[in-house]
Amino acid sequence: MHNRAEYRPLEGFVLAITPFNFTAIGGNLPTSAAMCGNVVIWKPAHTQIYSAQLFMRILKESGLPDGVINLIYVDGPVVGDVCFSHRDFAGVHFTGSTGVFNHMWETIGKNIPKYRTYPRIVGETGGKDFVIAHKSANADVVATALLRGAFEFQGQKCSAASRAYIPSNLWKEVKQKLAEGINSFKMGTVEDFSNFINAVIDEKSFDKIKAYIDKAKKDPKASIVAGGVCDKKQGYFIQPTVIETKDPKYVTMCEEIFGPVLTVYVYPANQFEKTLELVDSTSPYALTGSIIATDRAAIELATKRLSNAAGNFYINDKPTGAVVGQQPFGGARASGTNDKAGSILNLYRWLSVRTIKETYNPPVDYRYPFMAEE
Repeated sequence: MHNRAEYRPLEGFVLAITPFNFTAIGGNLPTSAAMCGNVVIWKPAHTQIYSAQLFMRILKESGLPDGVINLIYVDGPVVGDVCFSHRDFAGVHFTGSTGVFNHMWETIGKNIPKYRTYPRIVGETGGKDFVIAHKSANADVVATALLRGAFEFQGQKCSAASRAYIPSNLWKEVKQKLAEGINSFKMGTVEDFSNFINAVIDEKSFDKIKAYIDKAKKDPKASIVAGGVCDKKQGYFIQPTVIETKDPKYVTMCEEIFGPVLTVYVYPANQFEKTLELVDSTSPYALTGSIIATDRAAIELATKRLSNAAGNFYINDKPTGAVVGQQPFGGARASGTNDKAGSILNLYRWLSVRTIKETYNPPVDYRYPFMAEE
């Protein structure tokens, strides 16, 4: 006999829904499914329209046939009503908020009887990404990881460091370095590459982030230790902000803000293991996280205890900046389906396997040899 398998595209179309904050993801979500032979409908975020249309122009100039990837500009509810009700809907490739993804999953589930096949649901959603420093950590390493990890791209990354657990023996030095770093940040428009901080994406985002900062300024459970200035007179600029809280379950330790806001909880230096449990249980998300330490035993302990707390885990580095081909990206729990965009694991999601068995010497009698009488 000859046994073989063939990899087919899905029977139907794939819907790709892309976010504003990573142009590369905007290109990856529709093209990964198309590379596997699927027809794709691509709906970008309304704040990503310019880069999406430019990417489509590049694809067409490179030889992409018409009708393979179909870029559309409509509101989310409109594309949902049409695509999620269509008999030929075969899958969705999504990056965006957890709330939207949950609603999409619920809608798809209710519409199962309408579909020709069970749709593939692939999503990378929110994060409340952590950095935990051990008492053996170098303060400069901790501060740098936080300054970069929390504030690059104005914290508008699902992977951005937004909660930090700092041991009491390091906090005074780390706190000073964070304040010095924030005060040295140059802020301005993207045309000047020397600006480390730019504006957040739009006014809606500005108002949401500012509301968290304003609440922290008035809350006795929190204090602003650096930054905190918000100004939209000439663009939606928010100064990177560090909040210190004595409540490890404070709102900014738990909720995704998607802006340049880092909340720090200072833990007793001798309670590292207890704090690992806190890190694992505080947030519903499990996207990225990092451990910073020079003690190898502490690194091994954190890596093991936090095995389900982050799909991308970093040791002595910031929890952002995954490189395709080096650190396949994605998380679980409320952070998505962990299908690792940019990897072969993700590509397999857009394929349907058919197994073929060909028999060269087929049987001519229904009886099996073991059935014969002795």
